[in-house]
Amino acid sequence: MAHIVFMGSPDFAVPSLEALARAHRVVGVVTQPDRPAGRGSRLRPPPVKVAAQALGLSVYQPKSLRNPDALAQLKAWEPEVIVVAAFGQILPPAVLELP
Repeated sequence: MAHIVFMGSPDFAVPSLEALARAHRVVGVVTQPDRPAGRGSRLRPPPVKVAAQALGLSVYQPKSLRNPDALAQLKAWEPEVIVVAAFGQILPPAVLELP
């Protein structure tokens, strides 16, 4: 079974993550960092993070994919495929060259 990394953040991306997780091996999920929202500006997780945690998947929330730590994490997951659905960041060439 292929190692899949999923990248997404909003509600729109959750059904895609859930469908992938049902049928394939999702080794990691990359999503945007938690952001302040609502009264009191409390930190709120992106919907994809909530869904990934409910599915028992590893979650990584880099501020930027250009950070060497982000690339190291992606390499550690050894993805064969990266699926992107409404992630919210431009993927740098180093990420596109991984799978």
